[in-house]
Amino acid sequence: MDMDVERCVRAVQARDERFDGWFFTAVLTTGIYCRPSCPATPPKPENMRFFPSAAAAQQAGFRACKRCRPGAVPGSPQWNERADLVARAMRLIADGLVDREGVPGLAARLGYSVRQLERQLMAELGAGPLALARAQRAQTARLLIETTTLPMADLAYAAGFASVRAFNETVQEVFALSPSELRTRAKAVDEPGAPGARTTGTRTAGTIVVRLPFRRPLCPDNLFGHLAATAVPGIEEWRDGAYRRTLRLPHGHAVVALRPAPEHVECRLALSDLRDLTTAISRCRWLLDLDADPVAVDAQLGADEALAPLVAKSPGRRVPRTTDPAEFAIRAVLGQQVSTAAARTLAARLVATHGEPVEDVDGGLTHLFPTTSALAELDPETLAMPRSRRASVGALVTALTARDVELDVGGDWERARAQLAEVPGIGPWTVELVAMRALGDPDAFVATDLGVRRAAVDLGLPSTPAALTARSAPWRPWRAYAVQYLWATGDHPINRLPSG
Repeated sequence: MDMDVERCVRAVQARDERFDGWFFTAVLTTGIYCRPSCPATPPKPENMRFFPSAAAAQQAGFRACKRCRPGAVPGSPQWNERADLVARAMRLIADGLVDREGVPGLAARLGYSVRQLERQLMAELGAGPLALARAQRAQTARLLIETTTLPMADLAYAAGFASVRAFNETVQEVFALSPSELRTRAKAVDEPGAPGARTTGTRTAGTIVVRLPFRRPLCPDNLFGHLAATAVPGIEEWRDGAYRRTLRLPHGHAVVALRPAPEHVECRLALSDLRDLTTAISRCRWLLDLDADPVAVDAQLGADEALAPLVAKSPGRRVPRTTDPAEFAIRAVLGQQVSTAAARTLAARLVATHGEPVEDVDGGLTHLFPTTSALAELDPETLAMPRSRRASVGALVTALTARDVELDVGGDWERARAQLAEVPGIGPWTVELVAMRALGDPDAFVATDLGVRRAAVDLGLPSTPAALTARSAPWRPWRAYAVQYLWATGDHPINRLPSG
């Protein structure tokens, strides 16, 4: 582990919240670990120890601070910025894969042996995959304890624990409080203005409401405006100031409503199975790119004279992603060479015909997006589009079903690009769009996109794909964010929040 101790000390002494999630501070004299912005008086530097993960701090014998609640912070940006084994593993652990398939399942998904995987995670994070998953389960348990009235036995299994005993022992060890004591403290901790209140949630009428933290600044117009403008009827909608959609999850489904607020994003989840809570929250954070480091991104892009005015005008733009990579890839092919409205119409027809019906008591959502197995039975002739694109949709569905194209948060970005490029009818625009929004590559760059090329002309940049790609070299590794700023130069509804 390579920790810049001097820099970490300065961040703690300044209570700099920009470093929350990057590292954790353990205090030798108290035996607790905190986020860098903890409001308590900073300890002496000689009493500080620094860890790259909460799991590593817990394994070293430290318990979570009751005041700053270090588990309720944005995740480390590096897991979404990097494409190496450790980053890919962390994305899959956050998605709950270890709880569902165990460490062997995680290793198999990544193409490594269990021993190789554990060795690399230990070397960089000071904790293995089981410890990292355990730390995540502990935070899920705390959330359920504080925001629901579930009986503790039900709550333990919902949080992913194999037994009530393991649940009790973990909560006591990590938080130095029993589950019942945590629940008793919850009201006081979650009062307005209390430290850590912005990261907690409530549960009402079968719905869990969680506040999702993010690093500031955040520009909600491009993020929510894009999602609302491209929303497919039946599975997505903009209602009462929130982006709402259905989610297909490992144990069932959910309906989520995401509403931007100055200090957090409100996440209102109606789950068919509480075991999916961790996965649902992880996918919502991924969708909104909430673990990004906007200060680092904007500092680099703002140093370019062409982008500087755009960054200064609306700092903190995020890359809107997806909760289902296969769904997005299919929608991207449907949207080739047609307008946003036409793409929405085509996708809505697929949803209505082949999607799984769901109930939405609070809005107008009706279906889950159809699975690839359901679409494999689709007669391409029923799609109202050119024959060549019908063939492309069919070829992509076949490749996804056979796993000849593998798209998931822990996937290899370059291998996925190569696999997509082999599908007939899928060109560079679709490959890079999928890499940007489904795979989460922060350097994906749609140089052939018409909106990007028009923006380039307006800014005095080269407009041919080859020349623009060469000109974009100083923006690396943040070209996906540069695309968001370039798209913002046009008068398009994706750049604005809908009214109402």
